Amino acid sequence: MFYRESGEFHTTYGSEQRLFRLSQERFALILFLIVAWIAVPLLATEYWLSAILIPFLTLSLAALGLNVLTGYTGQISLGTGGFMAVGAYSCYKLITIFPDLPIVIAVLLSGVFSGIAGVIFGLPSLRIKGFYLAVTTLAAQFFFEWLFGRVSWFYNDNISGAIEVPSLTMLGVYLTGPVADPIVRYLVVLGFVCFFALILANVLRSRIGRGWQAVRDHDIAAEIIGINLLRAKLSAFAVSSYVCGVAGAMLIFFHYGAAEVQTFDISLSFRVLFMVIIGGLGSLAGSFLGAAFLTTLPIFITNLPRLLGLEVPPETVEHLSLMIIGGLIVALLIIEPHGLARLWQLLREKLRLWPFPH
Repeated sequence: MFYRESGEFHTTYGSEQRLFRLSQERFALILFLIVAWIAVPLLATEYWLSAILIPFLTLSLAALGLNVLTGYTGQISLGTGGFMAVGAYSCYKLITIFPDLPIVIAVLLSGVFSGIAGVIFGLPSLRIKGFYLAVTTLAAQFFFEWLFGRVSWFYNDNISGAIEVPSLTMLGVYLTGPVADPIVRYLVVLGFVCFFALILANVLRSRIGRGWQAVRDHDIAAEIIGINLLRAKLSAFAVSSYVCGVAGAMLIFFHYGAAEVQTFDISLSFRVLFMVIIGGLGSLAGSFLGAAFLTTLPIFITNLPRLLGLEVPPETVEHLSLMIIGGLIVALLIIEPHGLARLWQLLREKLRLWPFPH
């Protein structure tokens, strides 16, 4: 009897169209935020913060950005890693050219360059779609890998070819670099993710978001009813690339601390795409579920032999991990093609009707 619409009355259009209509959902969100903002910093170890939670939140943001394009607009993209690289290298150049620029502002501005790149490579979507559009975005991936690997200006002529994050402060607190506290970096990343999740949730319920979904469902019908396909598709590419660019900057500045261009290779693009597919296309919650699945599962499989007291060579564990993860992905997509978010929707429907039969 916990999850019910019964007794939930709405007397205004505003209350009817709220993001979380049920009091139970609002209560669950508040509880989740309390755990994320208060309990986790107090209880989590440095390993959990640095190796699990920060990459999980960063990749969740990248999955949110890709879900806007692929899940809500129906435009396939294989260039997520390239757009994340644009954000990372842009943020690095911004703090190099403007050393007094706050890192939070630099991260937000870096997404602008990624958004512009997304619009440029999104222009072919006006004439092609499906597999051909995927090939176009794949070309963007390889182009950015070549650009940031060959043009030394982007990594300040460093002999190693890598970008190294300096120790940066804001309001007297170190946010980046080896001296930055993992709790501080976690809270900054969490703030970014909460901010963009809230913005995207409201944009998707607006006229812009409904236009994206109309293009996804049937672009010709959407154009007939008055939706501008040029504006809808390019705005989706811009928003998606912007969010992915911010995620790329966060990945380097708050997680790795240094990176080469291989950090943003094609495997990262496929990894984020798998997060969206596993979590659920067209679902913001699915982006978090998919990121949690692909972030925590390899760590669990890698540590499982040690927990069982087995002596297994590290290279064997790595190969077995890839095989198990691949098999689980295939099995999950066969059992539920709509992803983990669909499983939550089914559970929610059962909770609404319990104890009555479905």
